[in-house]
Amino acid sequence: MTRIALLLCLLLLACGAEPVPAPAANVPPERIGTAVFAGGCFWCTEADFDEVPGVIDAVSGYTGGRSRNPTYEQVSAGGTGHYEAVRVRYDRARVSYAALARHFFRTVDPTDAGGQFCDRGESYRTALFVSSPEERREAEAAKAEADRALEAPVVTPILDHAPFYEAERYHQDYKRRNPIRYTYYRTRCGRDARLRELWGATG
Repeated sequence: MTRIALLLCLLLLACGAEPVPAPAANVPPERIGTAVFAGGCFWCTEADFDEVPGVIDAVSGYTGGRSRNPTYEQVSAGGTGHYEAVRVRYDRARVSYAALARHFFRTVDPTDAGGQFCDRGESYRTALFVSSPEERREAEAAKAEADRALEAPVVTPILDHAPFYEAERYHQDYKRRNPIRYTYYRTRCGRDARLRELWGATG
């Protein structure tokens, strides 16, 4: 490791930031899959998928609505029909779509149709956006498993793939770039407390 690289790593650790994930340069294109999930605040959904082995990257954005090239202000104001969502690229040799769908359900409250945790409104609804009959079958299986595990019915829909618009740069990699603000928001929003209450040991 060069002296500059070592200093950079020490600086990242001192600031509480995580190392930048390795790129997908060594993953053959035919092994790369793409999946889209809406799990409330995309900062948190992105961060939750970044932790999954086999995930190459996760990008925050908007999907499922009527407006083209929407902005955060437009989506959060309501009326566009868009969800805050995350586009996940993954290595099919290391993780399956079925495993990602199961992971997704355990990082959200799929019994809540009005938003997620402290975030309310249409842009914070949950959904899985599928692009093939196989994905739909696997998403339905993950949803059925979640429904059996919970006391309340699962209301998260499984929707057809729709155009995905990347969110503004300041939303990307938010946990890595703003670890203190991210942790404060996630804690104050009650996300992890509710997940523990909801899923307990079944998560």
